[in-house]
This record gives sequence, structure tokens and C-alpha cells, in this order.
Amino acid sequence: QEKMPQTPPVAAMFESSGYNRNLYQTKEDNCGGLYYHDNNLLSGSLEALIQHLVPNVDYYPDRTYIFTFLLSSRLFMHPYELMAKVCHLCIEQQRLSEPGPDKNWTQKIAPKILQLLTEWTETFPYDFRDERMMRNLKELAQRIASGDEMYRKNVQQLLQSLIRKLAAVTQYEEVLAKIDATSTDRLTVLKTKPQSIQRDIITVCNDPYVLAQQLTHIELERLNYIGPEEFIQAFVQKDPLNNDKSCYGDRKKTRNLEAYVEWFNRLSYLVATEICMPVKKKHRARVIEYFIDVARECFNIGNFNSLMAIVSGMNMSPVSRLKKTWAKVKTAKFDILEHQMDPSSNFYNYRTALRGATQRSLTAHSNREKIVIPFFSLLIKDIYFLNEGCANRLPNGHVNFEKFWELAKQVSEFMTWKQVECPFERDWKILQYLLTVPVFSDDALYLASYESESPENHVEKDRWKTLRFVSGV
Repeated sequence: QEKMPQTPPVAAMFESSGYNRNLYQTKEDNCGGLYYHDNNLLSGSLEALIQHLVPNVDYYPDRTYIFTFLLSSRLFMHPYELMAKVCHLCIEQQRLSEPGPDKNWTQKIAPKILQLLTEWTETFPYDFRDERMMRNLKELAQRIASGDEMYRKNVQQLLQSLIRKLAAVTQYEEVLAKIDATSTDRLTVLKTKPQSIQRDIITVCNDPYVLAQQLTHIELERLNYIGPEEFIQAFVQKDPLNNDKSCYGDRKKTRNLEAYVEWFNRLSYLVATEICMPVKKKHRARVIEYFIDVARECFNIGNFNSLMAIVSGMNMSPVSRLKKTWAKVKTAKFDILEHQMDPSSNFYNYRTALRGATQRSLTAHSNREKIVIPFFSLLIKDIYFLNEGCANRLPNGHVNFEKFWELAKQVSEFMTWKQVECPFERDWKILQYLLTVPVFSDDALYLASYESESPENHVEKDRWKTLRFVSGV
């Protein structure tokens, strides 16, 4: 019995020179609403592009095309509408197939439709959290399965795998909600506890290398749950050819992406809190040096997101104003990290380091060397500007496929990074602390900072008075 077709990793499909567009060009395409130049598919009417997605007896679409179109089509229509059209085209094909036993058509086309559904459910499983999608999927799968015992098994496998993925994401979102519930209502915690009973990060984990590993666990888990479509859905607007409806007005579909951005902010505030909390200057200096070492380990691992969160926590003004504390710190190592994360020339140094880590991951023999965790806000920004910089449609109403090809290339790289399994052992005690320990709000940070090193000017003095009054210190 044939195994279910395996979907290779998405990024492997995208060669640096562009996808192999030759693979899926047929003669009719040039006049069938698709426009090519030098074998590159540049644009097409939405209908022609949908048609191009659906396999027939002699044809299966190139995998890069499938990924690119499934990713970008949601800017024009809801995935369930696309699924309905795909079902309709498959059924239409079956109806028009040469007379004779239905089974003949099923044998030729069923494996191809099954492969398309496999790619869709594996790469964009969250599309199927919509009942209408699930209904259409089951209907089409039923049609395939009715012909042959082997296909029935394959269809069952596909549905089971999809249901497992959806159950996992639901569970993950419930855990996130619990973590949020325990931490958000304590964001404004001030220095009310006596210092002696306050735990700090160094007590929980005194080895910077181990902390960097645990941060990498959190990063990879959160990355893994972001669907590639969330990047596109983050900027879905109304389709100019269909003014009255925005594709995603009905439900926000970027929650895992947002949870990841929130984690970055939490880590920055946690770093600032840990530095501002100790009463003694030498303790604060020790915490700063500890986090410099953690950040350096993150850099070595390829965890640029935690690195940037730590650096930005140290650069928050309640921390950077602690001049007497910083005077006790050996800052040479911090200067190197700041240089790596310097935003000038569009983060040139960071982008160079990221390219190095990406190269390393391509030839890696172990999961440890495969880790690439990008500075996430910058990745979103890059995708956002790429989207803003080009129109979705050309003046003739065609879909600008060239633009979507570029978008898909960026998102596919992220897809490779998010699939790496974390090679480090989990330490639940440290993870628990990182995810749930109360962190100071902005006001609480300033108050702690002024209590540690007195205000230096009128603005700071006024702010300190107000904060002391408000918090009843």
C-alpha cells in the first residue's frame, strides 16, 4: 500500500533564483488568464489562478505555486470560499471526464487531489478551524475515499493529523490565556514586599547559559504555533474589487503572532524589573552583568529575539539612568551586543549575523546548529513594507503574483526556522518563573529606579513625587 504523499519542508521549494516556474507552465496558460514573462508567472485573473491550483489528470501544480497562492489568496477571498471553488472545480472535472466507469477518473486524479489537500492541511491547518472549511474538506475527501479502500485510509490519516494539530493549538491557546490571567493583573506590582522574600532570576537560575537555553525553549514553542497566514492576515484590508467586505472582519486571526510579540515585551520588562529591584548597587550591577552574559549566549545559540528583548530591557530609561550602577559594570561585552543590534543602516549588523546563522542552519548536522530565531518585530516590519510597497492588483484587475512570490519567499524562510525542535532540556522551575513572575509596569520601574538612585533634575523629582503619592510609598 502506498504511503500518504509526504510534504517536504516549504523553504526547500524556494531556490534562491526563484521557483521552477517551468514545471507548471502549459501552453493554454498564456491565453487562459495567466500572464508569463520568460517563464515567470507575473500575474493572472483570480479565476485563472484558482483554476491553476486544481490538479487534473495530466497536471499537478508546482509546490511553490500552491504555497504562494494559498498564502496570498486570503487577501482576496476567505479560505472557505477558495475551498468551495476548489471542490466545485474537482466535481466539475469528474462530471466532464470521458464517459465510462467513474473509477477510472478517480484512480487518475484522486492521488493528486489528496496531495493538494495534504499540502493545504499541513501548511495552513488553522484555515480549518472554520466549520465551513471542515465541511468542504470532508465532502471532497468523501468523494475521493468512496472509490477505493487505499484512499479511504489515506483520507482518514489526513483528517486525523489535522484534528491533532487543531487540538494542540487550542490547548496552547488555553495555556497562554492562563498565563496571561496570572501575570497581567500583577503588572503594577510595586516594591511593597520586603526584599528578603523576593525571589530574583539569579536565585532561580545562576547559570546564564542555562537561562539562554530556557528562553530558546519559550521562543521556539511560540514560533512553532504561528501559522504562516498570520503574517498576511495581519494586514488584510478590503479587496478593492469587492468594497463591501473585508475578508477577516468576522474574527481576528493573528492571535499566536500577537502572543509572540507580547512575550518579547514581557521579557524586556522582566529584565528591567530584575535590574531595578535590588536595593544594593552592587547587586544591581551583578544582575546587569548576568543579563549581558545571557544575551551573549542567546547570540551564540542564534536566538536573536531574546537577545533583542534583553538589550531593549537594558536600554529602558529607568535602567539606563542608573549611572552609579552602570559605573560598576564591565560594559565592554554589552557594547559588542549593542553593536550587533544597532538599528542604523536598517539593522545592517543584525542582518549580517542573521544571514550567518541561516547559512549555518542550512548545513547543520544537529538541531543545536539549526536554531535561527529572528528578531520578530523586524521580520513583521519587513513583510509589512513589502506588502505596502506593491499593489495587490495591477491596473487591469489581475492579481500581482510577482509580489506574492516575494512575500511567500520571506514567509517560507520563517517556516523552516519554526520547525526546529529545541535540543535543550526543559527546566520547568525556570520556565515557570520566566512566564509568570510579576513584572513592574512603567511607573513601578521608574519608582524603583528613583528609590535606588535619586532623581537628578526637576522633571525626575516631580515624577518621583507623583509616583510616591500615587503608590502610597
